Amino acid sequence: RRFLSEYDDRHNGEAPVVWTEWSIEDADVEAVEAELGKGSLKERSVEITKFYDKGRTIWCIDIDEKNVLETLAKRFDVSDEERTIFIDGPTTAAAASTLEDLDGRSEGQEGVLQAIGNFRGQKATLKAIDILATCLPKFLYFSHYDRMSGQISISRLRQDKNSSDGISTGDQLFIDFIEYAGTTLEELTDAKMFEELNAKCEAAANRITEKIFEYWSQNQDLEIVVNLSEGKEDDPQPFNEGPVARARVRNNLHRVSVPFSERSAGFIWFFSFLVKFSQVSKLDEKFVILLDEPGLTLHGTAQRDLLRYFKEQLEPNHQLIYTTHSLFMVPADRLETVRTVEDVVIPKHGRRESEGTKIRSDILSIDPQTNFPIFGALGFEVAQGLVIGQHTLLVEGASDILYLQAAASVLRKKGRQSLDQKWAICPSGGIDKVLPFVRLFYGNKLNMVVLTDFERGQKRKIDQIYDSNLLERERIILATEIAEKPEADIEDFFEPKIFITLVNAAYGLTGRHKLTIKKLTEADETTERLVKKAEAYFRLLPESFPTFNHYDPALYLLKRPEILEGDGDGIAKTLRRFEKAFERIAAYA
Repeated sequence: RRFLSEYDDRHNGEAPVVWTEWSIEDADVEAVEAELGKGSLKERSVEITKFYDKGRTIWCIDIDEKNVLETLAKRFDVSDEERTIFIDGPTTAAAASTLEDLDGRSEGQEGVLQAIGNFRGQKATLKAIDILATCLPKFLYFSHYDRMSGQISISRLRQDKNSSDGISTGDQLFIDFIEYAGTTLEELTDAKMFEELNAKCEAAANRITEKIFEYWSQNQDLEIVVNLSEGKEDDPQPFNEGPVARARVRNNLHRVSVPFSERSAGFIWFFSFLVKFSQVSKLDEKFVILLDEPGLTLHGTAQRDLLRYFKEQLEPNHQLIYTTHSLFMVPADRLETVRTVEDVVIPKHGRRESEGTKIRSDILSIDPQTNFPIFGALGFEVAQGLVIGQHTLLVEGASDILYLQAAASVLRKKGRQSLDQKWAICPSGGIDKVLPFVRLFYGNKLNMVVLTDFERGQKRKIDQIYDSNLLERERIILATEIAEKPEADIEDFFEPKIFITLVNAAYGLTGRHKLTIKKLTEADETTERLVKKAEAYFRLLPESFPTFNHYDPALYLLKRPEILEGDGDGIAKTLRRFEKAFERIAAYA
């Protein structure tokens, strides 16, 4: 609207509303090729643009029309001589024109002409568009979220069904709720005996309780109660007569129940939302679901439950796009799915000028007000297990901290390169959390080094850290570089016989269960990683033995660092590896 008077000059005609690019699934390709022939689609992508003018739509699709003509010629047994007349036409429309002008068409040529005549405008491209248009997923947009009624009058419901206004949305949600619970209102009202009715109501209540509370972790003491009873004369209309179906919420901790409508707004919203989208799953169609600010009334933990519902129930079958201002609705573990929306303002000639609304995937280069929920989400995700300092050494887990502290203590006593005590060692919880941590605290100008385990399947994750350009490559120390193995954990800094001594001592392994180098080697011959071999060996022990835990040997070493204070060859090689790691870290002190 701001540029309405300049519309024609800016757009040289009508402006596109939206441009989209789609990948074509195998089933859609098969549908096109069933009509136009194998190989008729040159590319498995389609561009679709919509305009303001009466919803005009333009498709951009690449069809091999000569291939289509060849397919039709084979389909109708057109001889080589007969096909030369039309096969070199650049399009099916041109071939149809040639055949229409031809006197005495053969049976095969007539079949080709009729087949092309079934194409819209005699064009193979338009035929492909007509086929693919039926394959496009539908869009479901929700900006208003209806709340379920807590009770429903069966008599009023029957009246509403026959009225011009129809059933209210709240009552319809109640009907959907009963179906979600595995029954119908008709089944309840048709029950002739109390026990039959009671059994149906209890079964419905049990099923809905199991379904709902799978995604409501805030209060596990709640259950849904369903009942059908006659209205009492002093109840408000229309609930004062005839059968009335009610949903109540019982709190088993306090041993009381309240009407559904008296629960918190967040609970009612969450309940109604799950019931609503249970109906979507019944349609057996693929949708692009667009949600505007879902879950605003929910507690933070309930919003995280909602994210889990999205991931487990909606995303496997539909594409989901939603807007939010809540940090709890930002998936911190999947930042690649996040886009920011910002009204970009730039200074120009001493004034502020808007460049318009921009959608970005680079969450670090935008306005602080816009990225605040993202940083809040990252902080919530990462800070739960981290204590940071100005000089931060990021490792994977708590056992890494203990091993480093024990080795540093021994080396410090020997007057060798140790770990400077100004380094705060922080567990990230795994290599997946390294990049979110670095992004979160990058702006704080922390002096940061990463020491991480590495296995072959993690190369892509390491490359993502490298490609982020947030840390110099030299600040990312892989355990493989220190242990000189293709795959390694911090446990691989130890010589095998030292590691075995540590494990035996930590778990009290003696006699025939005592771990040896031979047993460790044979436990899992598919890997060189000592910790994986130890895990495999412990799985062979009787059930009376504990499961191998990374933390136990590390804690034992911290309490008894004298294990590393000898002069044996194994100890010397082990300490040299830790010293090598500390030298790398010290370069950035």
